[in-house]
Amino acid sequence: MGQPTTFNSPPKPAPSGSHMATGTLQVFLAEALLLPTGLLTAAFLTRQLGPDGYGVLLLATTIVSWIGWSITSAFTRTTIKFIGEAEDWQPVASAVLQLHLLLGGLAVVIVWALAEPIAQALGEPGMATYLRLFVFEVPIFCLAYVHRSVLVGLGRFSQRAIVTGSRWIARMVLVIALVAAGLSVWGAILGSVASVLVELLVCRFYVAPPLISHTRFSMRKLWGYAVPLFLLALSLRFYDKLDLLMLKLLGGTTAEAGFYGTAQNLSLMPSLFTLAFVPLLLATLTRTLKGGEVAKAKQLGRDAMRLVFLLLPFAGLSAGAASEIIQLLFSSTFLPAAPIFALLIFGAVAMAMIAVTTCILTAASKPNWTIALTGPMVPMAIAADLWMIPNFGPMGAAITSTTVASLAALATILAIYLLWKVLPSFSSLGRSLLLCGLMFTVASLWSTPGWFLVVKLLVLGGIIPLGLLLLGEFSDRELDWLRSRIGAALSSLSRKHRPSN
Repeated sequence: MGQPTTFNSPPKPAPSGSHMATGTLQVFLAEALLLPTGLLTAAFLTRQLGPDGYGVLLLATTIVSWIGWSITSAFTRTTIKFIGEAEDWQPVASAVLQLHLLLGGLAVVIVWALAEPIAQALGEPGMATYLRLFVFEVPIFCLAYVHRSVLVGLGRFSQRAIVTGSRWIARMVLVIALVAAGLSVWGAILGSVASVLVELLVCRFYVAPPLISHTRFSMRKLWGYAVPLFLLALSLRFYDKLDLLMLKLLGGTTAEAGFYGTAQNLSLMPSLFTLAFVPLLLATLTRTLKGGEVAKAKQLGRDAMRLVFLLLPFAGLSAGAASEIIQLLFSSTFLPAAPIFALLIFGAVAMAMIAVTTCILTAASKPNWTIALTGPMVPMAIAADLWMIPNFGPMGAAITSTTVASLAALATILAIYLLWKVLPSFSSLGRSLLLCGLMFTVASLWSTPGWFLVVKLLVLGGIIPLGLLLLGEFSDRELDWLRSRIGAALSSLSRKHRPSN
């Protein structure tokens, strides 16, 4: 573990494509800890709290996480871009930290004042006290997330991965321990808040910009990016949980909210990809464009969009095995969540494409385009939900969410073409759709009892990259890079196990 960055640490050179790929893998693996830790935690909580208790917890989590993500997402891309371009990054980091502390504190005050009306509107008056405790997570989360953005802007991707991994492990241990101790929903909330505090402490070990001090950096420099990106974040964060909130507001039961929230939580894999990849892509594109390498930046953007297409076969596999996954992790009580999950996983892939394309537009100094393209998503979804949910219930909400996200993803791809005359590889899309259909069919027909599902998912998941290879998806350059990475890993492993004289 390294030491905190000194005050005048010079910015690193632009990360190479291979450095970004390695960093993406490290951060993805750290973010992917959310899956085993989150699923184990969710499986424990559903059995301890039941559909009603778990549904109340999910509603409170939805509100608090939406507030936290709205604040941080508003400035995350702006922070990474400005940190990456700055000669002295410390004033930028201090200014953004102080702003997030202020906004997080305001969120606490507002939620404390409005907790009861919010709970009453959602038909859960007892949730008000949960919200008043849970909201203290917001300012801590905001501070931790700024530190994560600083690490990415500086190109310190490995440390960013360690920070994230520490949070997910701490969250699982603390939540399960406190709920098992008999604290029920209160224990789950306290464990979540404490895990974010652990993340902040690990962040401060690696990078420690002054928090309470005068900074000479003017926040006005950020507003040209921050305002449209704040609106983008607000729109996407609201859209992210809009279907669950609309379902409850339009008469859905607490149990239906629990089923829907379970399906949402399971469709996290594409969002884990964006959490790992998009900030690193922005840092790399920013420094590449700053160096005048426009052609290289365009190729990076094209490859990034292609990478989203390659998620489709995994989405097909997950959708085909939806019922078995739900039954294994949450018991047969939660089987109504299976068809919802089978739809939402494809909506999550579309949201991943939106994250990548709006990242490209941000790096290319077109932040206003991002909100212009994604802003209509919320009113479109609300208008559709008003008809779909009363007629089709939770499935209507899932259909609306997936359809609107897919249309918005198409619009942002076309925007990239207008700006850079670059389109993602449609041959990659064709291969991915072919494998997606094949994986869905095989996963649906191949029935596996109990934990044998894990074997099935590993086997079919391993066939996907092999199928892409046989279909000619990967170039010689990409295969050479992969061989070099494997060779370096094996060489390192061999040196570690070589007996000393």
